[in-house]
Amino acid sequence: MPSLESFYKEYDCSCNAPLSCKNPLETAQQMRGAKFCLECGFPATLSIGTEIKGQRGNYKVTKFLGVRGLGRLYEGIHNQEPVIIKEYLLPQYCFNQDEALKRKETFKRVAGVNLADGREQNFRLIQTWEAICDLKGEHCYLITKDTEPTETLGQYLINQGAMKAPQVREFLTQTLQTLVFLHTQKLRFPSSQVQEGLEHGNINLDSVLIKLQSNKQFFTILFCDLAKWENLFIPAKFPQPQTNSYKQDLESLGYAAFYLWLGRTTHHHTGKKIDPAEHQLLPDTDNELKQFIYRLLGFDAPFLDAHTARQELLKLSVGNQEDEEQHSGKKKRKKKKRFPILFVLLGVVAFLLIGGGIFYGILKIGKVGQRKDIGLNTTLKHTYFSQVPNIDSGEFVYTSAKNSTWSTILKEQPTKEEKLEQLLERPRQDVNVTFKHVESLASDNKSPIERVQSKDKDFAIVATTNPITESIGDDMDFRKIAYDGLVVYIGSTNNNKLVRALEGKITREQLAKIYTGKIKKWSQIAKGLREDIDIELYFPPETEAVDKFEQLVFEKDSQDINKFRGKKNASTTKGTTETIRMIRRTVDRKQTTGIISFNILSKTKLQCGVYPLAIADENGRNKNQPLFNQRRRTPLDISDDLCDKDTYYDVNNFKKYPLKYELYVVYPRDRSSERERGGLMFASLLKSGQGQCLLKQANLISLQPIPSFLSNHACKPMSKP
Repeated sequence: MPSLESFYKEYDCSCNAPLSCKNPLETAQQMRGAKFCLECGFPATLSIGTEIKGQRGNYKVTKFLGVRGLGRLYEGIHNQEPVIIKEYLLPQYCFNQDEALKRKETFKRVAGVNLADGREQNFRLIQTWEAICDLKGEHCYLITKDTEPTETLGQYLINQGAMKAPQVREFLTQTLQTLVFLHTQKLRFPSSQVQEGLEHGNINLDSVLIKLQSNKQFFTILFCDLAKWENLFIPAKFPQPQTNSYKQDLESLGYAAFYLWLGRTTHHHTGKKIDPAEHQLLPDTDNELKQFIYRLLGFDAPFLDAHTARQELLKLSVGNQEDEEQHSGKKKRKKKKRFPILFVLLGVVAFLLIGGGIFYGILKIGKVGQRKDIGLNTTLKHTYFSQVPNIDSGEFVYTSAKNSTWSTILKEQPTKEEKLEQLLERPRQDVNVTFKHVESLASDNKSPIERVQSKDKDFAIVATTNPITESIGDDMDFRKIAYDGLVVYIGSTNNNKLVRALEGKITREQLAKIYTGKIKKWSQIAKGLREDIDIELYFPPETEAVDKFEQLVFEKDSQDINKFRGKKNASTTKGTTETIRMIRRTVDRKQTTGIISFNILSKTKLQCGVYPLAIADENGRNKNQPLFNQRRRTPLDISDDLCDKDTYYDVNNFKKYPLKYELYVVYPRDRSSERERGGLMFASLLKSGQGQCLLKQANLISLQPIPSFLSNHACKPMSKP
């Protein structure tokens, strides 16, 4: 079976492994009920409290446990009894509707086995309770009642290290007994179909569980995740693995035993997978066990079946075993006799000298590594537009709101030759694909998303402060492409008197009170301000900026929002340029100004005489300043002079900025739709190195820091690959 990392490439995951990526979990934690990861659109993990309806009743999710095999695990409750829920996925981009339906039907028929005669017998196979399919969605669930603490063999190796020879023998004794049972008994599936003998087909370090007893020396082994149902969730573009034979189960068991005894699966230096054919790697403490494992692997006289293998295992002599600790202890004692004390002392001195040098080297390398690593943990998988895969010919028309962030930045000119709109309309010279932008007029009474839903436009660019999933239905999908936000600024005159009194910050609560008229004097919030300065509040003319301010500052408080709107009129509405001119005239007269205003960051060119306020928490602490000093690489300080033009936005810091919002490409969620293809291609281009550079040069904040090697190459010249 292909590796898990090769699955789900249709999703633009920063980890290249959506199933095990932390972002779907973080999305579910931040937004209860979220269905898709905000970064790549992969199905989000189930939120705590989610209820799954089955034939035996409802199962409530209580805790996310992690990933095992091709599914995600959760603790749950059913009628006050604990259960384990394994969630399998059939993502729309990886399975078409017919494929998903067939696999769901098969899953319900085969997920779980019991003895055909109805007897209950513990043969160390996790017993399934119920298989459930979400007929309209992308999910299937397998419910099991075995909830005692377990870990996979892979986790065991990480936590406990290698097994000793007697433990490997015990592991093989238990697992072979289970395989004999599986391979010979009459078993019944949920569909009531009876089958005599069943191969596991999926034995590996993740599908075999181990329960340790308190002393950690004794354990119980359990099988789970049989290929009969697990392989149903291998993405459709990968060929379905052939049904394994009983002999292949034995070979897979041999691999597991080999790695357990060795204590690892990869080479220390190269990181490559260890081939069991490398016989010399196994300890020499139990040669009979070593030969037995080689037979399981098929290197020497393979066993006919599991029963024969188990009988041969029981015949192995115990006397030939030598405990690893005793063996290593004898070696150490022999070495002590060989080396005189002088050599030992010399060895200690050499160790200290070499060790010190190595330690210094590690520190030095670590520092260099830190410098090199800045910005390299990146989702920029492709540098240039020309390197982005799956870009096909076509003509697409997309939209955004009139005078919105996107409509504005399209008019920016990242290069001397072309504006952003021109660069993005025909991004690839080698592919005949065009993306034409048309503004959605307010007079149409349709939002950009509604124009996409009505098939008037192929996709839309939207900016939102709320989770994007609140704005779209299940028929739509999305990709995040950049950040923007609001900047709140005041006049900075008379040696930054007002800025210093405010300590360069303001809270959202204070902003709300200022813009509803509850605070009218700066002395009410600026400690130590002796002058009685009136607050002069202004609004930007851009509707989007005002709407975002309402959403980010008032948080759906309708009473305050109405008061806020009442303050906006012709006399209080002024563009950023005009507001800054008013401040400068006051500066020229050597007077103090109490002006405060705000606008969208990407539209705002701050100049001398104004100061962008940091946004502090409710207690006035933990302030977050969106602007950074270029030379110091620290947040802007009240002593900094904006006239130096030495500021920039730190991406990682900006993600925490309270007045930020996100820009998305939104398109139809339909694999057969050309319109979906257009939106997905456009988003992929914008998320490349060249796309992120373009957006940054157009004053948006990129999804992550852009490394210097990209800035030096992909960002200039932008119009050429």
